[in-house]
Amino acid sequence: MPEQAIPRHIGIILDGNRRWAKKYGLPAYEGHLAGHDRVQEVSLAAFNSGVEYVSMYAFSTENWKRSQEEVDKLMNLVLKSLVSDVPIMNKNNVKLRVIGSRENLSERILKVIDSAEVSTHNNTGGTLVLCFNYGGQLEIVDAVKKIVQSGVDADKVNADLISNNMYGPEIPPVDIVVRTGGEHRISNFMLWRISYSELMFVDKFWPDMTKDDVKVIIDEYSKRSRRIGK
Repeated sequence: MPEQAIPRHIGIILDGNRRWAKKYGLPAYEGHLAGHDRVQEVSLAAFNSGVEYVSMYAFSTENWKRSQEEVDKLMNLVLKSLVSDVPIMNKNNVKLRVIGSRENLSERILKVIDSAEVSTHNNTGGTLVLCFNYGGQLEIVDAVKKIVQSGVDADKVNADLISNNMYGPEIPPVDIVVRTGGEHRISNFMLWRISYSELMFVDKFWPDMTKDDVKVIIDEYSKRSRRIGK
């Protein structure tokens, strides 16, 4: 029996927190809390299966359009999570990378992000990438700005140069994108890194996902034939 193909990098669009809360008659914030609880379970199951990178779309640049009350609660949840989750990450040898724009974020949040990344920097059991205040188009725009500001000649610009100027340039392309919540959209997620990604859409709301779903994702990935232009 052939060895199962394990994706190096799984990207997950976390969708359905608010609809999950509505389904159970709960405030939207309860859905976000339940969704947070799934982050560690799903990512650790992936790393234990041999996946090296798990990227999760936690807060997009478009999410600022939500009500101020919901945004404030989400920011507080991020603050608490980054503080409380770091010991768990260190215990499980997980490295944290937070990518996205730093604009509009409070100094307090930026300090907590930087502290969490420093604390987990030397861990080697897998890298959890949180896409926070993130937009795929903005990431490419910011990369182009860095290249222009560096004074590189136009004929020197290539795909490798752009890749090296993205947020977290060490983060490899995404092998499979998983979107929960039943929607079939990419929603501006890692546009540069998903150019040849497999796509998988799951009807479950994100808070309903468990470690067992990681096996389903890997099994589905193993069935795909990734020709990548061949």
